[in-house]
Amino acid sequence: MPHTKKPRVATVSLAGCFGCHMSLLDLDERFLQLSDIVEFGRSPINDLRRFNERCRVGLIEGGCCNEENVQTLVEFRESCDLLIAVGECAIMGGIPAMRNTLPLADCLEEAYLDGRSVYNPSGRIPDDPELPLLLDRVYCAHDVVKIDYHLPGCPPQADTIWQALVAVLSDNPVNLPYELVKYD
Repeated sequence: MPHTKKPRVATVSLAGCFGCHMSLLDLDERFLQLSDIVEFGRSPINDLRRFNERCRVGLIEGGCCNEENVQTLVEFRESCDLLIAVGECAIMGGIPAMRNTLPLADCLEEAYLDGRSVYNPSGRIPDDPELPLLLDRVYCAHDVVKIDYHLPGCPPQADTIWQALVAVLSDNPVNLPYELVKYD
């Protein structure tokens, strides 16, 4: 019997809380089934930090709040056949996007100078060139690159991620039942 290569799946957490990756791990025993049918490429799950091969599916968690997030997202778009925005941070910016109503300078001053619990005797806002440059606002994934599918939720249920992955890996349309995308 000829050996067929497993499709590759990559994941990344940008400006978010890692909750969507926790939902992926909440697949429980289905995670073992998933690992039987796919190989994980770049992902915090296997600690691979670079693409070494093209991936069939990229799961994006979080929005873009700095230049490093944008570069990572562009690299995912270039390296993955399909991109799935997973969760509200990737789709709408989530909690990190709450800063979008204020000028960036005001946010930095509150975080590093004026906040009630701030201890900063130097009175400096961090400006090390090694730190990624913050963007003027937090951008949704689809503001930066083309996204093929959106999985809503904060985080989406494990069943939502499972059904979407099984569908795209089987070359079927993602047709999620109402119960997997309602939040009331």
